[in-house]
Amino acid sequence: MTLHEIIKLAQQGEGLKVEFKKKAAFPEKIVREIIALANTEGGVLLIGVDDDGTVSGQRFIEEEIFVMEKAIRELVRPELEYKVELVKLNAKKGVAVFQIPKSENRPHYLLDQNRKRAYVRVADRSIQASKEMWEILKRDKMQQNMVFTYGDKETVLMKALAEKGKVTLKDFQNFAKLPRFLASKTLVRLVLANVIQIVPQEKEDFYIPKES
Repeated sequence: MTLHEIIKLAQQGEGLKVEFKKKAAFPEKIVREIIALANTEGGVLLIGVDDDGTVSGQRFIEEEIFVMEKAIRELVRPELEYKVELVKLNAKKGVAVFQIPKSENRPHYLLDQNRKRAYVRVADRSIQASKEMWEILKRDKMQQNMVFTYGDKETVLMKALAEKGKVTLKDFQNFAKLPRFLASKTLVRLVLANVIQIVPQEKEDFYIPKES
């Protein structure tokens, strides 16, 4: 990636596939952004770019790369594939470009106090994946053209979606009078069958009809 390309990318701001940091001050937090990109649509992490999109670069950028590569190696499971390149601004400063493809080994996760935490990208934010989102990430790469049959609970769900536009797991559980595990299983199955889609949220995901 050229310096011109980096400047153009930074001017567009952060988004679904772009994240930037001034420096790798808290690598264990930046790793979450990398995991989210790999679990969603892939993307680019730039180190040496200010919050406002100014490509100011970072002194000793090689050390920033070393710190981030160590964090990725030690904290991310399963092993994550990525490419990194150093683009110099001048003799003293540079920008690190981490290119993260959409992973075939998703969901990637971070071990946090013996708990596995996966992250996904929503617009310009990285949020923790719910149990349902984790299951969808895990099964999405394995299943194609999943076949399902409409029963009472599916009919109730589609009617509610037609009326309300979106529902949460808790909504579905309540109006369909289902135990949580069965409501969750049904929603995951319908997402995998491309009937509905999940919209991850920090507090509670919601589900909407699949866009045609």
